Amino acid sequence: MTEKPCLLYCHCAYAKVVPEETRREVLKRLNDAGVAFEAVPDLCEMSARKDPALERLAATGAIRIAACYPRAVKWLFHAAGAPLGDDQTEILNMRVQTGDDVADAMCRTGEASS
Repeated sequence: MTEKPCLLYCHCAYAKVVPEETRREVLKRLNDAGVAFEAVPDLCEMSARKDPALERLAATGAIRIAACYPRAVKWLFHAAGAPLGDDQTEILNMRVQTGDDVADAMCRTGEASS
């Protein structure tokens, strides 16, 4: 990922598989950092509806996503007809990573670590 990535935050509002404390921490840190990011209520629900916003997001090129398991996130985009490019996508797992780790990675400038 060499270009500045689009930042996407999933609030996991319906599935609620991401710990509330982690979601709050990441969202607070993104807001406090003043970085531009897009927040969506729930990627699972968007995928089920085949929300056209997923196509738009997938087409942005470089994208860094705070959500859950990378394999699941990639599948959600694929199922909605909006596959993510592996070389330009970084997915941070709020189910297993700390809020601080996810927020630090989301706010990082430069190339992706994965």
